[in-house]
Amino acid sequence: MADADWALWRSFSAVMEHGTLSGAARALGASQPTLGRHIEALEQSLGITLFERTLQGLKPNDTAIRLYEPVKAARDALAEASLVAAGANPELSGSVRITSSLVMCHYVLPHVLLDLRQRFPQVAIELVPSDSVENLLLREADIAVRMFRPTQLDLIAKKLGETPLVATAHRSYLDRRGTPTRLTDLFAHDLIGLDKSNLLIAGARQMGFELNRSQFLLRTDSQTNIWELAKAGLGITFAQTMLVNRTQGMVTVLPELKPPSLEVWLCTHRELFVSRRIRAIYDRLGEGITDYLQGRL
Repeated sequence: MADADWALWRSFSAVMEHGTLSGAARALGASQPTLGRHIEALEQSLGITLFERTLQGLKPNDTAIRLYEPVKAARDALAEASLVAAGANPELSGSVRITSSLVMCHYVLPHVLLDLRQRFPQVAIELVPSDSVENLLLREADIAVRMFRPTQLDLIAKKLGETPLVATAHRSYLDRRGTPTRLTDLFAHDLIGLDKSNLLIAGARQMGFELNRSQFLLRTDSQTNIWELAKAGLGITFAQTMLVNRTQGMVTVLPELKPPSLEVWLCTHRELFVSRRIRAIYDRLGEGITDYLQGRL
């Protein structure tokens, strides 16, 4: 067992967590054949079989299930050691990996990063646009901008503010279809919404009215795609107030509708917070996003 390379255990852990070679390969940024070779090499090194090969993929046996927890603990311990080492680096250079929602990464952060890059030209910025929760402990990102209060342990988190949401459409759509003046008018319009997610439906319920999936005549789970569809004049959707105000041609409709605001949080791992590089980017990023939320950017 001591002869097994850690890269093999890392691939084993990914397959256990994601259930398939393809899912594990995407998570690790590797190829599916590479992951398959790693699993075979690990089994040969240990002299045991860990997975049953089925038409649906790799099915872990009892031994694999028992091995997973100590392997996961070892992986987390190594990640923690890496964080401590990164936090001890006094240099204001290197790279910082930032993750946030697709909307924030595409439409907000470019304006914030313009000033940040001028202040810290020696720091390379890596952006991870993602609506999934990236794991800061495993260094999938150094800093995260969350649209909800983070609950992960060992994080330094700061609430930057809230961004209100409004119903909105492009002027070209309203010129073509008319502007709704009452809530009941909304249901006669082309609504743009989420496909599999019930986020907008839940928000509507909080406002006291019911929406269902079939009432969204254009559906996609990409929030940036929703915004582009609305900008093209294809219908009415919900969006951040500041984004609407900054976008030519977009108009707020039914201002009496008050969807729940989105909280905006900035967070990093406590071990990274002592790094001069991470702290500098964290602080300036927070200032820039706060300026955006308060209409100063």
